[in-house]
Amino acid sequence: MARMKYHIKKDDTVMVIAGKETGKTGKVLKIILKKNRVVVEKINFVKRHARPSQTHKGGIIEKEGSIHITNLMVMCEKCNKPVRVGKRILEDGKKVRICRSCEDVLDKI
Repeated sequence: MARMKYHIKKDDTVMVIAGKETGKTGKVLKIILKKNRVVVEKINFVKRHARPSQTHKGGIIEKEGSIHITNLMVMCEKCNKPVRVGKRILEDGKKVRICRSCEDVLDKI
């Protein structure tokens, strides 16, 4: 089975467009390829109960949960709004992602 191509990469700034966290923005911390999910900084907090061990004490730990990748859109720094992503090949042969509304390059070169 071929691997899916995603429009979101690690360290992108994204906005949640569906769900209980709609309208919030954050930075992508981790992408879970097998489940089509993304962990975003300071979004979708979940509580986990942890037992005490020798390395850390127990209690209730709050951490970011994952969000499905279809509920996110990439934020354009120039437009300052969520945008659709396109692809373009530059003169030097590099393939980059572009903003569909302002044609600005989203990848850091």
